[in-house]
Amino acid sequence: MRYIFVLLFLISSLWAFNANIFNETVSNGKTVYIEFQKDSSLKYEYVLLDKSRYKIFQNPSDKTKMFALIPISYYAKPTQKKIEVIYKKNGANESKSMFIDIKDGNYEKETIIVNKSKVNPTDKKVQKRIAKEYNEAMKIYNHVENKSYINSKFIMPLESAITSDFGKARIYNNTLNGFHSGTDFRAKVGTPIMASNDGVVCLAKDRFYSGGTVIIDHGEGIYTCYFHMSGFNVKKGERVKKADIIGLSGNSGRVTGPHLHFAARVGGVQVDPLQLVSLLNKKLFKGTQ
Repeated sequence: MRYIFVLLFLISSLWAFNANIFNETVSNGKTVYIEFQKDSSLKYEYVLLDKSRYKIFQNPSDKTKMFALIPISYYAKPTQKKIEVIYKKNGANESKSMFIDIKDGNYEKETIIVNKSKVNPTDKKVQKRIAKEYNEAMKIYNHVENKSYINSKFIMPLESAITSDFGKARIYNNTLNGFHSGTDFRAKVGTPIMASNDGVVCLAKDRFYSGGTVIIDHGEGIYTCYFHMSGFNVKKGERVKKADIIGLSGNSGRVTGPHLHFAARVGGVQVDPLQLVSLLNKKLFKGTQ
């Protein structure tokens, strides 16, 4: 009888934890989606990848489910990674290991010719400005608002052709190596730019590299970014709705010509914005507009 009780306890413990990784194989620079089935005996705490913690949130369209987004760095190498889910069961600390396979995104390469002053600036004032802007942005990106501002699918910031995809390895003026951290849309100067979803404007200013910049906090560690703009219709701290005109496209900052650079961050990490939007629309807002 004792052995039967132990066996039943183990089976009940196994079934109590119900989590699935939507995309177990993922390229560098993409986002992983983990779905959790709610259970009254469990309290999900966070997800651990390497030394980074990611919070677990309520699915806005299905109250029986929760989710976590795990950003994979562009610089991550192909390997198998362990993801550890930390939770409480009947008040006791528990953990569950899951695994993902990171593959090489095989991103294309391109050479970009820009103004020399935008490649390796030597002016001390400019360097100080760049450092200040970087620290300001990272402070924003690393903040995770516990609530979500969104309740429907994301949209693109404008309807236009894509001229450069996320992840392309870039060589600036044959000297500086980097990668394309967003998706570029063709847009002549003055084209209206829409907010991709509801949120709060946490930055609206001109910056050295990204030019006219708007960053929107959508809550739960999700940010969208709009670069190289020529004018703003919003200011810091303003609430915006999906499709609101937040400003006009331009050719400010480090550019070869007018366009919109659309980017995204999850948990402070740069990720492919189109893959993130597609993932959220499929998993969080099925059947909604």
